[in-house]
Amino acid sequence: MGKFNTEVRLSREMSLMDVTLIGVGAMIGAGIFVLTGIAAGVAGPALIVAFALNGLVALLTAMSYAELGSCYHDAGGGYLWVKEGLPKWNGFLSGWMSWFAHAVACSLYALGFGAYFDHVLHEVGWSLPHWGFLSPQKLLAAGVALIFGYINYRGASETGKIGNLVTMAKLVILAIFIGFGIELIIHRGSITDSLTPFFANGFGGVIKAMGLTFIAFQGFEVISQCSEEVRSPRKNIPKAVFLSLLIVVPIYLLVAVVSLGSVTPENMTPWDYLALQKETALVEVAKTFFSGGGIMLLFGGLISTMSALNATVYSSSRVAFAMGRDRNFPTFVSRVHAKKFTPHWAILLSLVIVVLMSVSLPIEDVASSADLMFLLLFLQVNVAMIRLRKKRPDLDRGFTTPVFPWLSILGIGLLLFLALYMFAYSPTAWLVTAGWVVVGLVVYYSYASRREVEHVRKVDALERIDRKEYRILVCVSSAVNIVSLANVAAAIARKNDGEIILLHVIEVAEGQPLLAGLEDRERVAPIMDQAEDIVATFGVPVRSIIQVGHRISQAIVETAVEEECNFILIGRQKRQKFLERVFSSTIDTVIQEAPCEVAILHGKFTAENIDTLYIPSANTIHSRLAIELAPAFLGHFHCDLRVGTVQRPDLSAVEKQRRTGEIQELITAQDLPAKLEVLETDNVLQGVLRQARGADLIVMGGQSGDFIELLAGRSLTMEITEQTKCSVLWLKEYEERPSFWTSLFTS
Repeated sequence: MGKFNTEVRLSREMSLMDVTLIGVGAMIGAGIFVLTGIAAGVAGPALIVAFALNGLVALLTAMSYAELGSCYHDAGGGYLWVKEGLPKWNGFLSGWMSWFAHAVACSLYALGFGAYFDHVLHEVGWSLPHWGFLSPQKLLAAGVALIFGYINYRGASETGKIGNLVTMAKLVILAIFIGFGIELIIHRGSITDSLTPFFANGFGGVIKAMGLTFIAFQGFEVISQCSEEVRSPRKNIPKAVFLSLLIVVPIYLLVAVVSLGSVTPENMTPWDYLALQKETALVEVAKTFFSGGGIMLLFGGLISTMSALNATVYSSSRVAFAMGRDRNFPTFVSRVHAKKFTPHWAILLSLVIVVLMSVSLPIEDVASSADLMFLLLFLQVNVAMIRLRKKRPDLDRGFTTPVFPWLSILGIGLLLFLALYMFAYSPTAWLVTAGWVVVGLVVYYSYASRREVEHVRKVDALERIDRKEYRILVCVSSAVNIVSLANVAAAIARKNDGEIILLHVIEVAEGQPLLAGLEDRERVAPIMDQAEDIVATFGVPVRSIIQVGHRISQAIVETAVEEECNFILIGRQKRQKFLERVFSSTIDTVIQEAPCEVAILHGKFTAENIDTLYIPSANTIHSRLAIELAPAFLGHFHCDLRVGTVQRPDLSAVEKQRRTGEIQELITAQDLPAKLEVLETDNVLQGVLRQARGADLIVMGGQSGDFIELLAGRSLTMEITEQTKCSVLWLKEYEERPSFWTSLFTS
């Protein structure tokens, strides 16, 4: 019931120049250094056309990013927009693909670093061993990925002024490269021979090169992810998106011209020579410009790959972290390290993908896989922009895509065409991408969709409390404990100005029509009338529902969802035989699946019998709920209160003080008329029973109590309930129940 209402915002400190340089730095990363030579071998001199056309395709998608980034000023970018604009599975899939795309891009940059650093080692006369299929480049790639994963785990990241300095260094190095290259071309007098035949590998080669190098143009998406930290985002986000492309595209075109026009290899064409050099092609070109030119490009390649590595490890892990926070992934993925304050599990999961892709695929297939993911992700963003233009015309857009929706449709068509054509270049990349998408859909429909619904229900329940819309669902099975249930429900309802809904479920055997259960209404109606009369004496709004279903537990949960209930109250026998435990799995199913808080009342009583209330506290979320509800029970029963805690003697003095201090803070916060009773003993059960002597009602945090525990286990909560003489009320705060496998990995 307790929650934090304080809104958390990021300070808007980034200027237009800062955010533009972030976009430029993301685009002029490892892609241009690593892929130019490979792409030249694919397209020939028409690499220039491939870069120009990629600039056009990027511009069409950048318009969607500029429009949505100008009106959505929260961190999240494309993942957030697709979630709002398209069906839920698209939102999950966009995050799933974005996570993989950034992780695979990280693999590409790691391989680029491996190639450049291996080149440095050869220059100084060193070499690494070749272990089977693990080349020195792959070993270095895996090693540097782990290093930057550790750096991100430690909490260090390239931001602010340092990031801007790295970007400026890359721009200066490329400017020197372009300047010397143009001077060399002018000195020779003509580059016609170097660019003939221009379409050496046909227009199909141009399209393949576009797909291969598109990753070098996708950095503008990073700008939208900074929207929450940018001054005047409505104006500056669109400006930064277009300025970054205006800076980057001419640089790429000039790099392509200089690379092709400045080398004159013997017995082969310039583009075949560049393809032969692969990742380090620009280094070999720069060696012909001046003494130290190769070293300069090596330095540029190394800082670019390291910068890109750091950024993509950060990005991929934050996407995984966000999906864990949205409950699309297991909750442990959204956990933050207690000391480092970094999402360590998200970083580890991302690193697994990075290392596997680095060591298992050639760099061309790694690049193609990353490109495919970004092409399909951008396609979804364009579709989401069209949908949101119609769905949310109320948004204050600082920029609107012109010629709507035709330019966006053209962008969608070009992205899809490039993605499909990539199959001709790298079938492996398509198999990897298709496999990842299929796995994503399986994860969504078998796991994430249910978890997402649970999370949304919890948020809705909290919002209903804020709106003073509080409803308690009381499950009435017979007339035996109506008075007890009515007293507990009335106490909570009066505290929250709430309404009580009485529910009786008529269970129909599987295979029989539900209409058969209607015959039992006459037997149930008097019980419900009696329950309504009892609740009405407390002055609380009440109504009753008779539900017919094949499963009692499912009917209870469905009613709680349909009626938007905040609390479920169920009665249970205090001492149960073995077979009664087997059939009591109904309650445990409700505990696991209910979208709200749940209370289980053991025993029966009247208000006049309650003189002393006892709360054993262990400072769990369930025990905290008991203390939060204590004022409601004190006001209703007009009884005395005792709060106790049992500690083991082997705990350190500091730990004992910490635990008692936290519980005392809760008591003080609720202004309860009770002093915390502390008892030290090795036998916690006997300690609680000793403190509970003389109490008429125990209110305590319960356990999840799954089916196996009921059959074979003897939980502390159950032992206390069965061995004490008075009635016991179990309370369970709403929490998302981790899976068995999640518990194994995070215990």
